[in-house]
Amino acid sequence: MTKKRYVQVGLGSRSSMYLDSIMKDYKDIAEITAVCDSNMTRMTYTLEKAIERNEYDVDIKKYHCNDFEKMIEEQKPDVVIVTSMDRTHHKYICKAMELGCDVITEKPMTVDAEKCQQIVDVQKATGKKVTVTFNYRYSPRNTKIKELIKSGAIGDVTSVHFEWVLSTTHGADYFRRWHRDKLNSGGLLVHKSTHHFDLVNWWIDSEPETVFAMGRLAFYGRENAENRGVRNFYSRANDSEIAKDDPFAINLTDSDNLKGLYLDAEFEDGYQRDQSVFGYNINIEDNMSVLVRYKNKAQMSYSLNAHSPWEGYRVMFNGTKGRLEFNVKENSYVSGGNDDINLTLNRDEDAPVENTTPEIILQHHWSKPVEIKYEQSVGGHGGGDVRLLKDLFYGVEDNSLGHAAGIEDGVMSILTGIAANKSIATGLPVEVKTLVDL
Repeated sequence: MTKKRYVQVGLGSRSSMYLDSIMKDYKDIAEITAVCDSNMTRMTYTLEKAIERNEYDVDIKKYHCNDFEKMIEEQKPDVVIVTSMDRTHHKYICKAMELGCDVITEKPMTVDAEKCQQIVDVQKATGKKVTVTFNYRYSPRNTKIKELIKSGAIGDVTSVHFEWVLSTTHGADYFRRWHRDKLNSGGLLVHKSTHHFDLVNWWIDSEPETVFAMGRLAFYGRENAENRGVRNFYSRANDSEIAKDDPFAINLTDSDNLKGLYLDAEFEDGYQRDQSVFGYNINIEDNMSVLVRYKNKAQMSYSLNAHSPWEGYRVMFNGTKGRLEFNVKENSYVSGGNDDINLTLNRDEDAPVENTTPEIILQHHWSKPVEIKYEQSVGGHGGGDVRLLKDLFYGVEDNSLGHAAGIEDGVMSILTGIAANKSIATGLPVEVKTLVDL
């Protein structure tokens, strides 16, 4: 069997899921031949750790991201995996397709309507395949929700209420990193919520039509901290005495992986992974509310909070035959950190929270509520990562529930967030069809 050739651009923390899969679980059918990044130190660290973990013996070439085209021309890959900073996704996706490659990209596919249109136009012109890795679709509990709704268990869905809360470990981490600049990430309504908007599109089998949103930076940022009486500030945690007493600070030297990925690499580009969440120059929101009307006339109220004492989500579906409730508690984490990262943060309140409420509750009109069980799984994103990777590398065998997400799914997931950003900026509702010509 001829192995499919892969290259990867962007060797930050998220890249390891793909590297490990190719080097270990799928090495019989796939090989990674080259990687590239804007930071050669970080790239080398990530690659060497992956080779060591998986005892991989294929010669892997390293390129600077400025030589992306050269990498494609020399390596002649079948597929390019894009795990770079969000605002650069479109550049690599489009160039890869133009050079004859299919693409696997991390969510969000891109961060604004203009870049989204570029991807759509190039895909139409080249006919190449773009796969967006929506791992939440694949988790058994989210799949069970899809099955119940598709079966007609609550009839036609008329409305959805979706609340997602990020803990003060995970949520704060977006305000330490490059995500704090909306230019880089599109804000949390694009970078994070694209997961959630995709789930709703998939669950109810529809697309967003009209979006109205409000949002503000209410907790993080210098001014908010000052208003709460904070008087001592720092710009970054490294070498800061003030940061030692701040539960929101992250010490990169307490995590071998964070140190290798970021602290040891920052001399190349000046990127600081441990910025204060109560610093200046944060222009993304931490509290957001969104109203969405879908093409099938269902409505959704959505909220995202990034400074909660616990992490997880609650979704309520109202239908013509009854109601479905979904309650999920998740573990907090820091991207790129070791398992002992909570010790690094000098806190213990982010231990897993016991979920005393049943996860899935179905109640028909005039009937008692019933707890719905499902076959649980282990692994990242509620067990979704393992199932997603199998489809990516072995190919999709059964897509009866529509787990595999293509370019249109990627577009529709980000357009809700892009429309919401526009609505926050203008104070007006936004018609999604005006953003991108499909």
